[in-house]
Amino acid sequence: MAARPRSEPFAERACPLGVCDGSGWILGPEDVARPCECREDRLKRGRGRGVASAIPPRYRGVSFDRPPVSDMARSVETEAAVEKVREFVAGLDSKLEQGRGLWLSGDTGTGKTTLAMLVSKEALNIGRSVAIYSLPKLLARIRRTYDEEPGEDSYGTFFERLTSVDLLHIDDFGAEKRSDWVLEQLYALVNERYEDERSIMLTTNLTVDKLEDQIGQRTVSRLTETCEQVALFGIDRRLENAPH
Repeated sequence: MAARPRSEPFAERACPLGVCDGSGWILGPEDVARPCECREDRLKRGRGRGVASAIPPRYRGVSFDRPPVSDMARSVETEAAVEKVREFVAGLDSKLEQGRGLWLSGDTGTGKTTLAMLVSKEALNIGRSVAIYSLPKLLARIRRTYDEEPGEDSYGTFFERLTSVDLLHIDDFGAEKRSDWVLEQLYALVNERYEDERSIMLTTNLTVDKLEDQIGQRTVSRLTETCEQVALFGIDRRLENAPH
């Protein structure tokens, strides 16, 4: 393989291992280059560029050892769900390699988003690329790409990033108004990740039947095949903890 010019997105950054010249390639005899060990990690970070990947401030301290998750683990209504998520996190790297995802369902305020954020936080901690959106915000972000000139924020560029991150985390599946455009976008996104064996994590207040009515049977079928389903029960914890 011939040596490559320093034209890649991370070409001017120092190699964290102190091995290559920052290009992600090591030049050997006769100008033959081989990839540096830093290259794969840099490419993973590059896949997350341009998508919302930061844990929201409210959830940055989420942990199995702290409330509300520690309280949920002691509740009869939610202890089984917490244990399933704990098992998923324990094997997270392998799950992401296999394209396995997580489907958290239940009524409002039962802790779905909290547990999902815990998974996304751990994925980021182990160096995986993650995109985090509520479905209404994701659809609004996609719509904005239609007004952009071809390039950094184009529809194609954004869609490619959504389909290439290691974990796509979408909250509030079913919260959007059904339309042909919504059905088309969700199917295209889910199907692309399904075919590429990349993980999706979703939360929803809807049952499987109602979600099929909302986003289409084809999309739900793919999510059902690739995601482990976790149901949460109980009262709205937000209302329970609200000041009186």
